[in-house]
Amino acid sequence: MVVGLGNPGRSYQRTRHNVGFLVVDELASRHGGSWRKRKQAEAAPINPGAHEVTLLKPTTFMNNSGSALVGHGAENLIVVHDDLDLPEGDVRVKVGGGAGGHNGLRSITQRLGADFVRVRVGIGRPPPGMSTTDYVLGKMDSAVRDAIPRAADAVEAVVEEGPEAAMNRFNVRSV
Repeated sequence: MVVGLGNPGRSYQRTRHNVGFLVVDELASRHGGSWRKRKQAEAAPINPGAHEVTLLKPTTFMNNSGSALVGHGAENLIVVHDDLDLPEGDVRVKVGGGAGGHNGLRSITQRLGADFVRVRVGIGRPPPGMSTTDYVLGKMDSAVRDAIPRAADAVEAVVEEGPEAAMNRFNVRSV
């Protein structure tokens, strides 16, 4: 299962905090996925390569993302989310870890534990004088928008090659 984190509703659509939704939308588009409403989420089954995968967009708002995953385990879970600690547009793959102040991750780790794969999309830090909330809920920059296809590539790499191979491929620092 690949979970893209974001907030439902038009006012949040193109915000930095919704980059997870946009990545799973990209995957659905690539693989002919069709979104259907489920309890507390929208889901789209896809078949990248030889694998059957369910894409999920919680409709619970970010702070309650974990409730959309009730009945699922952390094994075989990939969560795509924005990350303030990465420069804008960077994409990284990670297994496990803390919430790092991300309320969506906190909600998921409280329900399932922290041992799942994360595809992190860097949104950078807010400028001086701007609150973190205003920043993450602000319109995303072109560097973040441009990272969406790379983040979808990273998810496909995790599914097809495993997390370690995906980390070796995507966690490279540019010079």
